[in-house]
Amino acid sequence: MPLNPLTALFGLFSHDIGIDLGTANTLVMVKGRGIVINEPSVVAIDRVSKRILAIGAEAKRMVGRTPSNIVLVRPLKDGVISDFEVTERMLQYFIRQVHDRSGFGLPRPRVVVGIPSGVTEVEKRAVHDASVNAGARAAYLVEEPMAAAIGAGLPVMEPSGCMIVDIGGGTTEVAVISLGGIVVSTSIRVAGDEMDQDIVNYSRQVHNLLIGERTAEQIKIEAGSAYPVDGETAVVLRGRDLSSGLPKSVEVSSVEIRDALSGSINQIVDAVKQTIEITPPELIADLMAHGIALAGGGALLKGLDRRLAQETRFPVYVAEEPLACVVRGTGEVLEETELLQKVQSRLAQRRPPR
Repeated sequence: MPLNPLTALFGLFSHDIGIDLGTANTLVMVKGRGIVINEPSVVAIDRVSKRILAIGAEAKRMVGRTPSNIVLVRPLKDGVISDFEVTERMLQYFIRQVHDRSGFGLPRPRVVVGIPSGVTEVEKRAVHDASVNAGARAAYLVEEPMAAAIGAGLPVMEPSGCMIVDIGGGTTEVAVISLGGIVVSTSIRVAGDEMDQDIVNYSRQVHNLLIGERTAEQIKIEAGSAYPVDGETAVVLRGRDLSSGLPKSVEVSSVEIRDALSGSINQIVDAVKQTIEITPPELIADLMAHGIALAGGGALLKGLDRRLAQETRFPVYVAEEPLACVVRGTGEVLEETELLQKVQSRLAQRRPPR
């Protein structure tokens, strides 16, 4: 079937892109150019005029520092769209950024977007429609565990099992993959954001100290761990004393932070165990040989691989550049038409995970 001349023209001047539309960060990969955008999924909006003032890193710098007329919106919650209009504007901004940098004025790319495996049909449609309305001439969806596995270099098309644990900002996706499809999977809405909230709650309950989300995230990065590590450290929590309302700082050890994170870590460990329990025995043998790959920002939590290895008795390792696994996977899907078609057909046939 011959191409429509206008479609062919758009294809000539547009850059096909893969998008990891994450709760915490949005990454964009351009075909042939690699990752060109990695910015927070945050939008600053004027409360009165509803005008968008900043998107991405510029908006993230405003967190906790805005006057009353500016509201900061994270349009994705638990990995899915919670504010359709703002998500559409954010996608439009990122798509245009890609094309503005290349000097072309016809931003009508094909787009592949990673979505959590636990989303409903309505949520899938919301992501698809937001991408098309943002300027894509065609939008394709790929489940994040599959994209992460492809981006991590796992042999997803071979007749042997491989396991990926993708810990993002809003969701943790656990999946066993074989022959280009997800055999079993578990999706829980516990991930990086929940860990940040654990630290906020710990600070409030134990030290009567109110700290912000950005502070909690920084503490998690500096001192967070899932397993005892060599050279335990101490960090300072700075915030407002809830009794006096005055500034207060408290020194806490990395052991205390590990205890604070234990609730979320335990849920992630349980999700991995549940997935292993429902995995066919033949694939279990493959997993024992290949091990479990960790991807996503949560994979960088110190000692998480050792904790999972201890709990599951499988080899566990962190993928190379875990933050970029999903977007690299969407980019590879764009490059290979056969893989794109197979992933699309598998997604259409799959039932929702446990």
